[in-house]
Amino acid sequence: MIRTEQLCFRIGTFALQHASIEVAAGQYFVLLGPPGSGKTIFLECLCGLKRIDSGKIIIDSRDVTHLEPRARNIGYVPQDYALFPHLSVEQNIAFGLFARHYHRKEVIARVAKIADLLEIRHLMPRRIDGLSGGEKQRVALARALVLRPKVLLLDEPVCALDEVTRQDVCAQLLRIQRQLGLTTIHVSHNLEEAFSVADRAAILYQGIVQQIGYLDELLRRPKTEFVARFMRCENIYTGQMLSTSTNCSIARINGGIGVQVPGQHHGEVKFVIRPEDVLVFPHRGHNCKGENEFAVNLVRWRDCGSYIRVELDGPLNVVAHVTGATFATLKADGGESVNIALPASSIHVLEQ
Repeated sequence: MIRTEQLCFRIGTFALQHASIEVAAGQYFVLLGPPGSGKTIFLECLCGLKRIDSGKIIIDSRDVTHLEPRARNIGYVPQDYALFPHLSVEQNIAFGLFARHYHRKEVIARVAKIADLLEIRHLMPRRIDGLSGGEKQRVALARALVLRPKVLLLDEPVCALDEVTRQDVCAQLLRIQRQLGLTTIHVSHNLEEAFSVADRAAILYQGIVQQIGYLDELLRRPKTEFVARFMRCENIYTGQMLSTSTNCSIARINGGIGVQVPGQHHGEVKFVIRPEDVLVFPHRGHNCKGENEFAVNLVRWRDCGSYIRVELDGPLNVVAHVTGATFATLKADGGESVNIALPASSIHVLEQ
C-alpha cells in the first residue's frame, strides 16, 4: 500500500538518505527514532509538503512522487494539529470538504458521521482555544478522516498529552484504524506508545532507516548497537572470539572472562542480552558451574513498578530486571553477593 524506494531529501545540514520502507494495506506502522532523526521530514515527503531530491513514493500501486498533496489521497495530522483558532470545531472538520467544493448537504452528513465515530459531536459548536489537548487531537483526526483518505499519517499524535490521556487516545487511534481499515504511519519516539498500537515498526536515526520489523524482532534481534540501545537493551558487550564450533562460539570479554554465544563467529563481535533475560539467584549454596554463570555484587536497585531494575558488578557489569518475589529472595539471602546466568539462547550477536 505504501512503498518508498531510495527516498532522498536534503535540507541544510540534514539529509534523509535512501529511505526505503514498505507498509502493507491496513497495517498500523510506527516510525520510531529520537528527536531530530528525520521522522517529520519523512512524513512531509510522503504527503507532498516537501519535494524529494530522488527516489519514489508509491501509494496504492500509484506513483505519487510528483503529485500535489491533495492528489495523493492522504490524511495528515501534524504534531501541532494546525487547527484554525478562529473557526468552530464543526468548521474545522468541514474545511477540507468545502475547499474541495462538496455540496453542503454531503458536508453536513460526513462531518456528523465522523464526529460520532470520534465521539466529539458535543464539541461541534465550540472554539478551538477552549479545548483540551485530547479534544484538539480528536478534532484534528476528524478533519483528516472526513476526507476518507486511503492513508493516514500521524506525526507524534499524543506527545502533548498526559500519560492517562495518551493511553486512552492510543487505544482510540487503534480502534478507529481497525474499524476503517486505514493504512497508517504513526511517528513517535516513545516505546510504550509504539507497543500499544504497532503491527510493525522502523527505526530512523540521522536520516537513515536502521531496521524494519515486528516490535519483538527489534526488541530481541536488533541489527545495530543504536537499535539495541534505542530499544533499551543496556547489556551490550564487545568480545574477542577464542573458539568456535558448529553451534556456538566463546567470546572473551574484558581480557579474561569467557562467554558462550550462539552461532559461529570470528574476530571481534558485539553482542547483547536484554535485562529481563538475565537470570539472578541467591549466592548461598550455589557454585557457578553452569552456562555463562558468574558471581557478582548487587550495587544498585530501583523499583520500576512491574519489575525491579538491579545493577550488578563483577567480571562484567550487568543490568537485570527481576520480579519483586525474586528480589525479596535475594535480599533475604543478604542481597550483596548474587549469582547470574546469561542463557546463550537469549544472547544476540549484532551485525558488523
